[in-house]
Amino acid sequence: MIITGNRERRVAIGMAAVLVVGGVLTGTPAVAGSAHPRVAVDRSVSTSYGSGGAVSSVDRSASEVGIQVLKRGGNAVDAAVATAAALGVTEPYSAGIGGGGYFVYFDADTGEVTTLDGRETAPAGITPDAFLDPATGAPYPFSPELVSSGVAVGVPGTLATWDTALERFGSLPLARVLAPAIRLANRGFEVDATFRNQTLDNAERFAAFPGTAELFLPGGDAPEVGTTFRNRDLAHTLALIALNGPEYFYEGRLAGEIADVVQNPRKDPDSSLPVPAGTLSIDDLAGYSVTEQAPTRVSYRGLDVYGMAPSSSGGTTVGEALNILENHELGSGEHLGSSLHFFLEASARAFADRGAYVGDPAFVDVPTETLLSQAFADARDCTIDPNEASERPVAAGALDGSGCSTVSFPEREDTENVSTTHLSVVDAEGNAVAYTLTIEQTGGSGMTVPNRGFLLNNELTDFSTVYNEDDPNRIEAGKRPRSSMAPTIVLDDGEVRFVLGSPGGATIITTVLQILINRIDLGMTLPEAVAAPRASQRNAAATPAEPEFIDEYAEVLEPFGQVLVPSGDTFTSAAQIGAAAAIEVEPSGRMIAAAEPVRRGGGAGLVVRDAR
Repeated sequence: MIITGNRERRVAIGMAAVLVVGGVLTGTPAVAGSAHPRVAVDRSVSTSYGSGGAVSSVDRSASEVGIQVLKRGGNAVDAAVATAAALGVTEPYSAGIGGGGYFVYFDADTGEVTTLDGRETAPAGITPDAFLDPATGAPYPFSPELVSSGVAVGVPGTLATWDTALERFGSLPLARVLAPAIRLANRGFEVDATFRNQTLDNAERFAAFPGTAELFLPGGDAPEVGTTFRNRDLAHTLALIALNGPEYFYEGRLAGEIADVVQNPRKDPDSSLPVPAGTLSIDDLAGYSVTEQAPTRVSYRGLDVYGMAPSSSGGTTVGEALNILENHELGSGEHLGSSLHFFLEASARAFADRGAYVGDPAFVDVPTETLLSQAFADARDCTIDPNEASERPVAAGALDGSGCSTVSFPEREDTENVSTTHLSVVDAEGNAVAYTLTIEQTGGSGMTVPNRGFLLNNELTDFSTVYNEDDPNRIEAGKRPRSSMAPTIVLDDGEVRFVLGSPGGATIITTVLQILINRIDLGMTLPEAVAAPRASQRNAAATPAEPEFIDEYAEVLEPFGQVLVPSGDTFTSAAQIGAAAAIEVEPSGRMIAAAEPVRRGGGAGLVVRDAR
């Protein structure tokens, strides 16, 4: 049933009331929320130890939603989708139904790992010159002009991912799993410094779109810390999706509204932003599909590391770097400088090969098997001097396997943004989910669908800005832009050992890689591995690093000629790299849920039964 006209909003309000007060059409109590209208955020619980299931994310309210689903009998997939929907409420600038992502699932009964590619796609009407200003023939300035535009919006895949995951692996219907997010959006959450600062960082862009300004800049200012932020428009939208199914988003009235906003951006006439229109249509939305595919897999120190295959570059790049490092004995103490040197050199080579070879496999012949082979990694490893940093950028590896030979490719700008969010879940039966989702830029395109409560992505800016026939990440209609999202599940003799991932654009890859090395090779506990300072070598002359990393490790890296520079990003002055969410299952069965203690305001790792 598709509801139209003024009745839509009345039914949405009524449906939201059913979901919030009495569960989803069954009389079952809703699975999350308290009687108090404000959800307090306790940042002190970034790590928990226990059993019965675990959830880790960047937001405590969202992690609590996932834990409540597990406590009420839902499995890892149910909890992951519920947590993701809640993150769309509390982290609206990083995730939501206007975006896409990658979902990695381990089934404890079958021992199989399955991935769902819910990446946004380029609309059928996009052209190779889509990012060029017709008035000048030159590329639009990347930010804020190109970012804040209809032409940057890809066909969203998040809702289709949720529906597919629940149909394939879940135990609860979508309507019931959306209930906690609807409740959270209605009752609101307490604004913290991160939410206010992200709003202020994007205030100029948000102000250019009246619908966005009305929602996120009430009275012309970002919500104050400590106040309650409610998004009842989003609650109504999710309630309608719960009632009508995903078809309402992809084929119903909402599909028409999304397409109209992209093709006719609602811009304040006083804004100086050009806001070029896009071509996304209702046919593009109706034709969207999630791709189920085999994961990437490498063996590292006797563990099986599974990740996301292209269109993401996360699995191949993390996997290649681990294969290179497999040749070296890493450790702390007197070996620390050498270990970090190899980490940086392996990362540089993996990124060189990522840029040369990885794109959407539906359009590009991606040599995934070669990139993940130990023979290829050995050939790349032989280009590393164990005592001296390479002159970077390094060349890509030759695919013909001829010794240490390399192939030169033109350098290409990587415009993938540092926002996004990640969640990790393990249930009592040992099923696990690593799920990274995004709307790209912090705040996405800056455009909301009026009165719908969610931001549209700007994911198409992950394509190369200038079209080149030899570029695997060139713009093409129906294509998925290359991503660095790297949701990862690590198995030990067929059972879950680690589940992890992070936001951070291209730094996602190095963050996941560094956490694995910290935990497996350098003797850190999982919470220590997540909290440790980070560096991100992405085949550049110098390595961007957090100030704490420079303070702690510059001295041991100096003999190797490794140059460290303070990290930052294009759009803010923040120097933090990533915001990871991880889980470890010890051989005893005890679970450790570890989220960031500080980065991006701190996260929350929670367990069903706390051992403390």
